[in-house]
Amino acid sequence: MDKKEEKNNIETKKINKKVLSAIVVSDKMQDTCIVLVSRFVKHKKYKKYHKVSKKYKVHDIGNTKKIGDEVTIMECRPLSKDKHFVIVN
Repeated sequence: MDKKEEKNNIETKKINKKVLSAIVVSDKMQDTCIVLVSRFVKHKKYKKYHKVSKKYKVHDIGNTKKIGDEVTIMECRPLSKDKHFVIVN
């Protein structure tokens, strides 16, 4: 492989980031809010779906979101020990 082919391979490499929809649960921190992401998972043995939820700390510039708002979040570089997502919408 010559240098041109290597450069093309590097440029075409696509970075996939997680994009999730969530609901704001807490907005008491400065430039941070906590969101709840819910999803349905199928039980292996009984084939029944059940709800699984997880909370994430999300970067919210200017504290624009309030409790109960539906938001879209996207994965980003680590902003602090716990914050790895930023609000897109």
